[in-house]
Amino acid sequence: MALKLEADAEKPLRILVIVAHPDDIEFGAAGSVARWTDHGATVIYCIVTDGAAGSNDPNVNLADLVVQRQREQREAARIVGVEDVRFLGFADGTLEPTLDLRRQLTRVIRATKPDRVVIMDPTTILVENDQSDYINHPDHRASGEAALYAVFPSAETRPIFPELLSEGLEPHHVTELYLALTTKPNTAVDVTPYADRKIQALLQHRSQLDESVVDLVRGWDKATGHEAGVEYAEVFRVLRFPVNVPGIIQPEADEPMPT
Repeated sequence: MALKLEADAEKPLRILVIVAHPDDIEFGAAGSVARWTDHGATVIYCIVTDGAAGSNDPNVNLADLVVQRQREQREAARIVGVEDVRFLGFADGTLEPTLDLRRQLTRVIRATKPDRVVIMDPTTILVENDQSDYINHPDHRASGEAALYAVFPSAETRPIFPELLSEGLEPHHVTELYLALTTKPNTAVDVTPYADRKIQALLQHRSQLDESVVDLVRGWDKATGHEAGVEYAEVFRVLRFPVNVPGIIQPEADEPMPT
Protein backbone atom coordinates (compact mmCIF):
# COMPACT_ATOMS: atom_id res chain seq x y z
CA MET A 1 0.00 0.00 0.00
CA ALA A 2 1.31 3.45 -0.92
CA LEU A 3 2.20 5.79 1.92
CA LYS A 4 -0.21 8.63 2.53
CA LEU A 5 0.99 11.79 4.27
CA GLU A 6 -0.91 12.50 7.46
CA ALA A 7 -3.00 15.67 7.38
CA ASP A 8 -2.90 17.81 10.50
CA ALA A 9 -5.91 17.26 12.75
CA GLU A 10 -8.77 19.73 12.42
CA LYS A 11 -9.13 19.98 16.19
CA PRO A 12 -6.78 19.35 19.12
CA LEU A 13 -6.59 15.65 19.92
CA ARG A 14 -5.90 13.64 23.03
CA ILE A 15 -3.23 11.06 22.19
CA LEU A 16 -1.96 8.19 24.33
CA VAL A 17 1.35 6.55 23.40
CA ILE A 18 1.95 3.08 24.89
CA VAL A 19 5.39 1.46 24.55
CA ALA A 20 7.46 -1.18 26.30
CA HIS A 21 10.59 0.74 27.32
CA PRO A 22 11.97 4.18 28.00
CA ASP A 23 13.50 5.34 24.66
CA ASP A 24 11.10 3.33 22.42
CA ILE A 25 9.12 6.47 21.60
CA GLU A 26 12.21 8.51 20.80
CA PHE A 27 13.46 6.04 18.21
CA GLY A 28 10.23 5.78 16.24
CA ALA A 29 7.67 8.45 17.07
CA ALA A 30 9.16 11.49 18.84
CA GLY A 31 9.14 13.59 15.67
CA SER A 32 5.44 12.85 15.20
CA VAL A 33 4.73 13.65 18.84
CA ALA A 34 6.49 17.02 18.46
CA ARG A 35 4.36 17.78 15.41
CA TRP A 36 1.15 16.75 17.19
CA THR A 37 1.82 18.81 20.32
CA ASP A 38 2.80 21.83 18.20
CA HIS A 39 -0.63 21.54 16.58
CA GLY A 40 -2.41 21.56 19.92
CA ALA A 41 -2.61 17.88 20.86
CA THR A 42 -2.37 16.72 24.45
CA VAL A 43 -0.06 13.68 24.46
CA ILE A 44 0.35 11.21 27.32
CA TYR A 45 3.11 8.61 27.52
CA CYS A 46 2.64 5.20 29.14
CA ILE A 47 5.85 3.19 29.59
CA VAL A 48 5.04 -0.41 30.47
CA THR A 49 8.34 -1.82 31.82
CA ASP A 50 10.80 -0.44 34.35
CA GLY A 51 13.76 -0.44 31.94
CA ALA A 52 15.94 -2.35 34.41
CA ALA A 53 17.30 -4.69 31.72
CA GLY A 54 18.93 -1.75 29.99
CA SER A 55 22.49 -2.57 31.08
CA ASN A 56 24.79 -5.59 30.98
CA ASP A 57 27.29 -3.95 33.33
CA PRO A 58 27.56 -6.25 36.39
CA ASN A 59 28.37 -3.23 38.56
CA VAL A 60 25.23 -1.25 37.73
CA ASN A 61 22.68 -0.84 40.51
CA LEU A 62 19.47 -1.77 38.72
CA ALA A 63 17.22 0.15 41.12
CA ASP A 64 19.25 3.28 40.39
CA LEU A 65 19.04 2.53 36.67
CA VAL A 66 15.24 2.44 36.86
CA VAL A 67 15.21 5.89 38.47
CA GLN A 68 17.67 7.23 35.92
CA ARG A 69 15.68 5.91 32.97
CA GLN A 70 12.49 7.45 34.29
CA ARG A 71 14.28 10.77 34.62
CA GLU A 72 15.65 10.47 31.09
CA GLN A 73 12.19 9.64 29.72
CA ARG A 74 10.55 12.61 31.41
CA GLU A 75 13.19 14.96 30.01
CA ALA A 76 12.87 13.47 26.52
CA ALA A 77 9.10 13.89 26.73
CA ARG A 78 9.38 17.53 27.81
CA ILE A 79 11.45 18.37 24.72
CA VAL A 80 8.58 17.33 22.43
CA GLY A 81 5.85 18.94 24.50
CA VAL A 82 4.73 16.06 26.73
CA GLU A 83 4.27 16.61 30.47
CA ASP A 84 2.25 13.52 31.48
CA VAL A 85 4.44 10.39 31.61
CA ARG A 86 3.18 7.25 33.35
CA PHE A 87 5.26 4.20 34.30
CA LEU A 88 3.58 0.86 34.96
CA GLY A 89 6.74 -0.80 36.32
CA PHE A 90 6.51 -4.28 34.81
CA ALA A 91 9.76 -6.26 34.68
CA ASP A 92 11.90 -5.39 31.69
CA GLY A 93 12.78 -8.26 29.34
CA THR A 94 10.16 -10.80 30.41
CA LEU A 95 6.92 -8.97 29.61
CA GLU A 96 3.91 -11.05 28.63
CA PRO A 97 0.49 -9.89 27.34
CA THR A 98 -1.34 -10.97 30.48
CA LEU A 99 -4.82 -10.03 31.62
CA ASP A 100 -3.25 -7.98 34.41
CA LEU A 101 -1.31 -5.90 31.88
CA ARG A 102 -4.41 -5.50 29.71
CA ARG A 103 -6.38 -4.42 32.80
CA GLN A 104 -3.79 -1.78 33.67
CA LEU A 105 -3.70 -0.45 30.13
CA THR A 106 -7.50 -0.41 30.01
CA ARG A 107 -7.40 1.66 33.20
CA VAL A 108 -5.04 4.15 31.57
CA ILE A 109 -7.17 4.41 28.42
CA ARG A 110 -10.39 4.95 30.34
CA ALA A 111 -8.71 7.50 32.62
CA THR A 112 -7.09 9.54 29.85
CA LYS A 113 -9.86 9.19 27.23
CA PRO A 114 -7.65 9.46 24.13
CA ASP A 115 -8.93 10.01 20.62
CA ARG A 116 -5.82 8.28 19.26
CA VAL A 117 -3.71 5.51 20.78
CA VAL A 118 -0.22 4.77 19.50
CA ILE A 119 1.12 1.27 20.18
CA MET A 120 3.90 -1.02 18.95
CA ASP A 121 2.75 -3.37 16.19
CA PRO A 122 2.43 -6.80 17.84
CA THR A 123 2.64 -8.57 14.47
CA THR A 124 6.20 -7.40 13.77
CA ILE A 125 8.71 -10.19 14.43
CA LEU A 126 11.59 -9.78 11.96
CA VAL A 127 12.70 -6.47 10.46
CA GLU A 128 15.03 -6.38 7.46
CA ASN A 129 16.74 -3.29 6.08
CA ASP A 130 19.94 -2.29 4.34
CA GLN A 131 21.73 -1.08 7.48
CA SER A 132 20.95 -3.83 9.96
CA ASP A 133 18.37 -6.55 10.39
CA TYR A 134 16.47 -6.73 13.68
CA ILE A 135 14.67 -9.33 15.77
CA ASN A 136 11.84 -7.42 17.37
CA HIS A 137 12.09 -7.36 21.16
CA PRO A 138 9.43 -9.62 22.71
CA ASP A 139 8.52 -6.82 25.14
CA HIS A 140 7.54 -4.68 22.16
CA ARG A 141 5.19 -7.37 20.90
CA ALA A 142 3.78 -8.12 24.35
CA SER A 143 3.04 -4.47 25.13
CA GLY A 144 1.53 -4.05 21.67
CA GLU A 145 -0.74 -7.07 21.97
CA ALA A 146 -1.99 -6.10 25.42
CA ALA A 147 -2.53 -2.50 24.29
CA LEU A 148 -4.35 -3.61 21.15
CA TYR A 149 -6.89 -5.60 23.13
CA ALA A 150 -7.12 -2.90 25.76
CA VAL A 151 -8.24 -0.51 23.01
CA PHE A 152 -10.77 -3.11 21.91
CA PRO A 153 -12.66 -4.76 23.38
CA SER A 154 -11.68 -3.89 26.94
CA ALA A 155 -11.72 -0.08 27.06
CA GLU A 156 -15.18 0.25 25.56
CA THR A 157 -16.94 -2.78 27.04
CA ARG A 158 -18.60 -2.31 30.43
CA PRO A 159 -18.65 -5.97 31.57
CA ILE A 160 -14.89 -6.37 30.98
CA PHE A 161 -12.90 -5.51 34.13
CA PRO A 162 -15.98 -4.36 36.09
CA GLU A 163 -13.70 -3.43 38.98
CA LEU A 164 -12.68 -0.37 36.96
CA LEU A 165 -16.25 0.92 37.17
CA SER A 166 -15.89 1.19 40.93
CA GLU A 167 -12.94 3.51 40.27
CA GLY A 168 -15.21 5.77 38.23
CA LEU A 169 -13.68 4.64 34.93
CA GLU A 170 -16.49 4.40 32.41
CA PRO A 171 -16.07 2.75 28.98
CA HIS A 172 -14.26 4.77 26.33
CA HIS A 173 -14.19 4.35 22.53
CA VAL A 174 -10.87 5.03 20.76
CA THR A 175 -11.34 6.31 17.20
CA GLU A 176 -7.76 6.01 15.86
CA LEU A 177 -5.03 3.44 16.35
CA TYR A 178 -1.45 4.09 15.17
CA LEU A 179 0.89 1.07 15.06
CA ALA A 180 4.59 1.93 15.25
CA LEU A 181 7.54 -0.31 14.35
CA THR A 182 5.36 -1.86 11.68
CA THR A 183 6.22 -3.69 8.48
CA LYS A 184 2.89 -2.64 6.94
CA PRO A 185 2.84 1.16 7.12
CA ASN A 186 0.14 3.12 5.32
CA THR A 187 0.66 6.61 6.76
CA ALA A 188 3.70 8.87 6.96
CA VAL A 189 4.10 11.86 9.25
CA ASP A 190 6.30 14.65 7.89
CA VAL A 191 8.75 15.29 10.73
CA THR A 192 11.17 17.44 8.72
CA PRO A 193 10.68 20.54 10.92
CA TYR A 194 11.01 18.38 14.04
CA ALA A 195 14.02 16.22 13.12
CA ASP A 196 16.40 18.09 15.44
CA ARG A 197 13.98 18.00 18.38
CA LYS A 198 13.56 14.26 17.86
CA ILE A 199 17.32 13.74 18.07
CA GLN A 200 17.57 16.01 21.09
CA ALA A 201 14.89 13.95 22.82
CA LEU A 202 16.58 10.68 21.85
CA LEU A 203 19.93 11.82 23.27
CA GLN A 204 18.39 12.32 26.70
CA HIS A 205 18.64 8.54 27.13
CA ARG A 206 22.28 8.78 28.18
CA SER A 207 22.22 5.47 30.01
CA GLN A 208 21.42 3.70 26.71
CA LEU A 209 23.09 5.51 23.83
CA ASP A 210 25.36 8.31 22.67
CA GLU A 211 25.70 10.55 19.63
CA SER A 212 26.96 7.69 17.49
CA VAL A 213 23.31 6.67 17.01
CA VAL A 214 22.33 9.97 15.38
CA ASP A 215 23.36 9.13 11.82
CA LEU A 216 21.58 5.77 12.01
CA VAL A 217 18.28 7.28 13.15
CA ARG A 218 18.48 10.19 10.72
CA GLY A 219 19.18 7.66 7.97
CA TRP A 220 16.02 5.73 8.81
CA ASP A 221 13.88 8.86 8.80
CA LYS A 222 15.48 10.19 5.62
CA ALA A 223 14.86 6.92 3.76
CA THR A 224 11.26 6.92 4.98
CA GLY A 225 10.90 10.55 3.98
CA HIS A 226 12.11 9.73 0.49
CA GLU A 227 9.29 7.19 0.14
CA ALA A 228 6.77 9.77 1.38
CA GLY A 229 8.07 12.67 -0.72
CA VAL A 230 9.47 14.73 2.17
CA GLU A 231 12.89 15.12 3.75
CA TYR A 232 12.26 13.21 7.00
CA ALA A 233 9.28 11.08 8.00
CA GLU A 234 8.05 8.51 10.51
CA VAL A 235 5.54 5.84 9.50
CA PHE A 236 2.63 4.05 11.12
CA ARG A 237 -0.04 1.56 10.24
CA VAL A 238 -3.20 3.55 10.93
CA LEU A 239 -6.61 2.05 11.66
CA ARG A 240 -9.73 4.13 12.25
CA PHE A 241 -12.90 3.21 14.12
CA PRO A 242 -15.64 5.82 13.55
CA VAL A 243 -18.15 6.24 16.33
CA ASN A 244 -21.21 6.15 14.07
CA VAL A 245 -21.22 2.93 12.06
CA PRO A 246 -24.64 1.92 10.66
CA GLY A 247 -25.98 -1.24 12.24
CA ILE A 248 -23.49 -1.28 15.13
CA ILE A 249 -24.65 -0.52 18.66
CA GLN A 250 -22.17 1.95 20.11
CA PRO A 251 -21.16 2.33 23.75
CA GLU A 252 -22.68 5.19 25.70
CA ALA A 253 -21.06 8.55 25.11
CA ASP A 254 -18.16 9.40 27.39
CA GLU A 255 -18.51 11.97 30.09
CA PRO A 256 -16.89 15.24 28.99
CA MET A 257 -13.29 15.78 30.04
CA PRO A 258 -12.86 18.24 32.90
CA THR A 259 -11.48 21.60 31.85
